[in-house]
Amino acid sequence: MTILVTGATGNVGRNVVDQLAGRGASVRALVRNPAKANFPGGVELVQGDLLDVDSLRSAFQGVSTLFLLNAVVPDEFTQALVALNLAREAGVQHVVYLSVIHSDVYLNVPHFAGKFGVERMIEALGFSATILRPAYFIDNDATITDVVRNYGVYPMPIGSKGLAMIDVRDIGEIAAIELLRRDGAAGPLPLERINLVGPDTLTGADIAAIWTDVLQRPIAYGGDDTVAFEQNLRQFMPPWMAYDMRLMAERFLVDGMVPEAGDVERLTALLKRPLRSYRDFATSVAASA
Repeated sequence: MTILVTGATGNVGRNVVDQLAGRGASVRALVRNPAKANFPGGVELVQGDLLDVDSLRSAFQGVSTLFLLNAVVPDEFTQALVALNLAREAGVQHVVYLSVIHSDVYLNVPHFAGKFGVERMIEALGFSATILRPAYFIDNDATITDVVRNYGVYPMPIGSKGLAMIDVRDIGEIAAIELLRRDGAAGPLPLERINLVGPDTLTGADIAAIWTDVLQRPIAYGGDDTVAFEQNLRQFMPPWMAYDMRLMAERFLVDGMVPEAGDVERLTALLKRPLRSYRDFATSVAASA
């Protein structure tokens, strides 16, 4: 049967498509602009988006399993609910949903609370589902490597509780494994939640130390000023999103993104290899300078 991937041209979605195609799956990708999609041969493209009901109805024809990924946008919750209702209407049996770690803890953070609501909707609709809960993406820090190198500061206010950052390539591979497991099952499987974490839980000071080591010069942690963080983000994103990110950072400082016992071991066993680390990322950046 066919697996439909939403958010297919983003960092995570593209990795999911590539992983599925590499494993010989029948993959359909929902994209806004097919001309900009560059996927392996055999991947079917369907033009549309998660608010285009007609295009979704068409995309869901013959689909057995859905990978649901929603961007952080003002109507994220509506998009997800429309997609899930249409999926059920079309007879889709299995869902793998990209949520976020601690979605049930960071309840004052808009995009976390929205994703927790989607999780509850998936349960209420009775899908055979895996809910993936990734921690902070290592790849997010690709946007601040110039600041690290040029100013000697790691600027993300992540605090001292620690974040178990994960590489998006690992997210994509784990998602593909779960999609194929669900899609190949003889019948419905119990709902599962999987925390997606990296091998290390790192504080702001820890990350500054990694950069210091790989760049061979002192890199400082920029501190926990979330107000300044919001103001900086407003230079290149809408005010509502910058405020959302500030609220998230404030929860970093209070709660962190700490894995549960056994999370790292479970993912390592699933991938049959070690998880990619923040040090791997930083070393790659340093080597490409």
